[in-house]
Amino acid sequence: MHDLTQRQVQILKSLIEEYINTAEPVGSETLEKKHNLSASPATIRNEMVRLEELGYLKKPHTSAGRIPTAVAMKFYVKQLMKEKELSVAEEVALKERVWDYREREAQCLRAIVKSLAEKTRALAIATTQEGDIFAAGYANILDMPEFFDIDITKNLLSALDEFDVFQTVFGTVEDTDEIHILLGEELGPRLKGPYGFVFTKYQTPMHMTGEVGVLGPTRLNYTSVIPTVRYFGGLIEEIAKGW
Repeated sequence: MHDLTQRQVQILKSLIEEYINTAEPVGSETLEKKHNLSASPATIRNEMVRLEELGYLKKPHTSAGRIPTAVAMKFYVKQLMKEKELSVAEEVALKERVWDYREREAQCLRAIVKSLAEKTRALAIATTQEGDIFAAGYANILDMPEFFDIDITKNLLSALDEFDVFQTVFGTVEDTDEIHILLGEELGPRLKGPYGFVFTKYQTPMHMTGEVGVLGPTRLNYTSVIPTVRYFGGLIEEIAKGW
């Protein structure tokens, strides 16, 4: 990881947060007007060129603005952003939605991905060691500009029918982190595209295992998606005593 100046970090953070909110390439004038960077558009523009040279930004050929690379998004998630923890009231409300299904694995996982999709406004996925895939939130991705491209959407939706695709993805994770974040090429050739995947592994009291997470564009709202995925992973382990 390159050593960035404080100004470069501020510009990168502001640009990423603007991109997450708008899904549009970000220019120097936008950053100067909307974010308190204490720098002129010319200075910001020069720093953006440097960040592009370092691999943190890229410039779509159809726009004068820039968007963050997968490297930049990983840097943002691990070092710049602050998670928005769920409140106790939110946790209670989410648990109540699935509590009545806690004795039945399939129904419970269906309820969990439905609630996770509604909470994150993305595509929620849960898998089991038996090779089952549960998904919800298909309509959510159709609202995202990245998925206006029919090929990108078709590729993602067809992958949901293939457990081997996700088994391969999960198998590439070697770290012991509680939450795993895979972006772009890290998802492998079958899911090649502008996708971001946040997931956690779970283990029930009866030692059944699986994964639960959220899949969407690389600009997922990680500040809220990560703590929400973490909560649902813990919730499965808590309520799955009857499985």
